[in-house]
Amino acid sequence: MTDLLIIIGLTLASCIAVGLIGLALLHVLRYRSLRQQLTIATLLPVVAVATTVLINVQLMFLSPHDSLVILIALLTALLLAAVGAWLVVRRIASASRQVGAGLHQLVSDTASSAPVTATAVSAVAAPRELAEVLEDLAETRRTLADARARQRAAEQSRQELVSFMSHDLRTPLAGLRALSEGLEDGVITDVPRALSHLRATVARMNVLVDDLFALSRVQGTRQAKPQTMVSLTELISDAASESTASAATQGVRLQVDLPTDDRLAVLGSSDDLARALTNLTTNAIRHTDPGLVVRLEGRRANDGHISVAVIDSCGGIPEANLPRVFDAGWRGTPSRSGDDGGAGLGLAIARGVVESHEGEISVRNVAGGCRFEVSLPASGPVGRST
Repeated sequence: MTDLLIIIGLTLASCIAVGLIGLALLHVLRYRSLRQQLTIATLLPVVAVATTVLINVQLMFLSPHDSLVILIALLTALLLAAVGAWLVVRRIASASRQVGAGLHQLVSDTASSAPVTATAVSAVAAPRELAEVLEDLAETRRTLADARARQRAAEQSRQELVSFMSHDLRTPLAGLRALSEGLEDGVITDVPRALSHLRATVARMNVLVDDLFALSRVQGTRQAKPQTMVSLTELISDAASESTASAATQGVRLQVDLPTDDRLAVLGSSDDLARALTNLTTNAIRHTDPGLVVRLEGRRANDGHISVAVIDSCGGIPEANLPRVFDAGWRGTPSRSGDDGGAGLGLAIARGVVESHEGEISVRNVAGGCRFEVSLPASGPVGRST
C-alpha cells in the first residue's frame, strides 16, 4: 500500500511539474507564433506521461531489457506525437494564414472604390471550423462584389437620368423663354396660339415632374401606402379603356384576354398598380406600328401567382439592350427621344411599383414584338366576390 501511495504521489508530482513548465512556456510564448503554442500544447500531455513512466520504471528496478523496451515505446510515442502535432499545427497555421489573407483582402476591398473580384479563398486541408470561416469570407467578398456592381449600376443610372432630364427640360424651357420674350417684345401677333403652346409646354414639363416624383416614391424610402384587396382584372380593363383613344389615334388595335370568373385579386395599392399597368400599355402602344396589335393578358399561374402580360408589335428589342429596358431614363433607339412628353421613366416606375409589391417584372422578345410580364403574389381566392 505504501509503494502504491509513493507511485501515485510521484506520478502527480511529475505531471504537475511538467504541466507547470508547459504553462510557463505557453505564457512566455503567448505573443509568439500560433504554431509554437500549439506544438507545446500538443506535446505537453505526452511528455508528462513519458516523464511519469520513466520515474516509475526507475523505482521498480526493472531489468535492463524491460527498461529498454519501455524506453523504446516512450520514444516511439513521443515521435508519433511530434509528427501528429506537426501535421495538425501545419494545417491550422496554413488555414490561419488564409484567414488572415482573406481578412486583409476584405479590408482592402472595403477601403478601396475599385471593383471587387469575387474570387473564392482556397480552403484546402483546413479544419472544418476554419474552412467555414474561409467560406464565410469568400461569401462576404462575393456579396461585396455584387453590392459594388449594383452601386456602380445605380450610379450610372443616376448619371444617365440627370443627363436625360437635363436634355428633356432644356428644350421646353428654351421654348418657354422664346415665347415669353416674343410676347413681351410684341413680336408674336397670334397671342392665343402662343398661350396655347405655353400651356402645352407647361403640361409636358408637369408630366416630367410627376414621373420623377413617382419614380422617387417607388424607388426610395417612403411611407407605406395603405394596401387593400385589388382586382387586377378590373385594373387591366381600366388601363385598356383609358388607352383606347391613344391607340386609335396611332392606328393600333387593343386586345384584352382576361378570365371571366376570376378577379385576380392581389394585396396592394390600387393607384400604384394602375399606374404601372397604364405605363406598360402606353409604352406598348407608342412603339407599335399602325395596323398592328397590342395584347393585354391576365392569368393565375400554376404556382398561385398572378401573371399580367403586355405584348406589343414593336419588332423586338436587341438582346444586348433587354437588361437595360427598365433603367430610369434609358432609351434604346433614337425614336425614344422624349418628344411624346415622357422622360423614359415609365418602365422604371412600373418596375419600382411591381418590386414594392414583392413581385417580379421581366421582358423578352417574342414573334413580332416584346412581351412584358408582371408576376405578383396572389392574395385572394379564385372567383368573383359577392
